[in-house]
This record gives sequence, C-alpha cells and structure tokens, in this order.
Amino acid sequence: MSTRVLEVCVSGALGSVGRRLVERIVADDEFRQHSAVARREGGRDVGTILLGREVGIPIAERLEDALDRRPDVLVDYTHPSVIRDHVALAFARKIPVVIGTSGLFDDDFERIDADAREADVGAATGNFSITGAMLQHLGRIAARHLPQWEVIEYGRAEKPDVPSGTARELAEMLGRERAPLASTADSSLIGPREARGAAVGGARVHSIRMPGCGPTVEVVFGLPGERLVIRQDEQADGGIFVEGTLLAARRVQEIRGLVRGFDALLFDEP
Repeated sequence: MSTRVLEVCVSGALGSVGRRLVERIVADDEFRQHSAVARREGGRDVGTILLGREVGIPIAERLEDALDRRPDVLVDYTHPSVIRDHVALAFARKIPVVIGTSGLFDDDFERIDADAREADVGAATGNFSITGAMLQHLGRIAARHLPQWEVIEYGRAEKPDVPSGTARELAEMLGRERAPLASTADSSLIGPREARGAAVGGARVHSIRMPGCGPTVEVVFGLPGERLVIRQDEQADGGIFVEGTLLAARRVQEIRGLVRGFDALLFDEP
C-alpha cells in the first residue's frame, strides 16, 4: 500500500534543524514541502537559499499565511517565546503539530494537550533524535528498579533555557515512573541549597552553561557501592532530529491530544 504524500509546513526553516528538514523533505517522495516560515529572507525561494536552486516555495514571514493554505502538519523549531502562539494558530485550523522547540513547562504541555483534544488533532513534542529517545526509554526502565537519580545537562554559554527541554522532559518522565528518594544530606545541608540543583519532577537537575559545552544530558542512578550513568551527547548537527521529526509528523495524523517524548512514539508506548 502506498503512503500518502504528507505536506509539511516548517516554521524556523532557516534554523539549524529547519534547514536540514527542508533539505530532506524536498528530496523525499513521501513528503512535500508545503511552506517554509522564517523571520528573515521573506519572499525569497527557500531552495535558492538552502539548496542553490529554486523549489517554488517562497519563505513566509507570517505563520498565519502558511497555515491558511492548509498543510497536513506544522513542524516548529523556533523559540519558546512564540511556540504557544504558533500551536494555537495551528489548532485553530485543525492542523496537527510537531513541536521541536524546547523551553516549555508541564503547565504548557497540559494546556497544549487540552487544546489539541478540543481541536480533535494530534501533537507531539520531545527530543526527536534516536539516541535522545533511547536515553528516555532506557532511563525509564532504570528508574523502575533504581530508587535514586539526578540529572546533569550541559549547554553552550548562550543557551537561555534551564534546564534544557530534553533534561526537563527526562526528569519529569522519570518522576512519573516513581518518585526518586532524596539524598540523606538534603535535610541537613551546609551552604547554599541552590548548589544541589533545581527540583524538577521530584529529582535534582543541574544545568551547566559555558563555552566549550555541547548539548549533553546524563542521568546518574546510584546504589550503595555502584552507579549507572546513561548519557546522550549531541554533535551540533541539526540533522540528527530529521528522521524522528518526520516519523512524528506521520504519527500525529493518527492520534488525538499531545504525546510527550519521542520514545513514546518510537516504542509505541501510551
């Protein structure tokens, strides 16, 4: 059975992930580049900028203009300050959304899930790399058997959101498996309590921001006399998110409400 060609609107089309998505979609018979949205180069052909040839898709500066032409799905890799508005614009037109943008919180996701169900469409969010999904999946298995863990994440000096979306999602996801035990020292700390990190999903999360740090997330599980570390390193290549994002673009056509975590889509978990 042939797969229906999916028409994709990419918001943030000139960003590190967006441009790799456009390159992949244009070259793939299973997808069609419906529209490309960016804050700059408005009106120019996106193919001229990214591929060195025209593809007949002018860059739109306003997301509304692209969505009014009814793509099958909106893929958004922009900024946390605008993502809620972008999702609302898509849901108002009953268009499913894949959210690659980080920096959202639990209450944001709850609202997005409720709005998606009201609009009777699907949505997905998470780190759409394969190793990111494995970090989540294996971490959830470990959390069922190991009672204590903390999350450490690294990012470039300019990265504003703390913790990263991947680290926050991981901590909250593990917390839903079980509440981690607190450290025995937490009740009698000497010194600034902030040194123990922020509480996210019931666990401690530590964010490091400095030059020389690439995107990295690790979860450390501890038992007396032993330790397990599950770590994901990204190599500053936006292409690692492409295959997972396009898989999610397919899957949101079949679901209603928000699915959090690419591992839930990859491993068919609810």
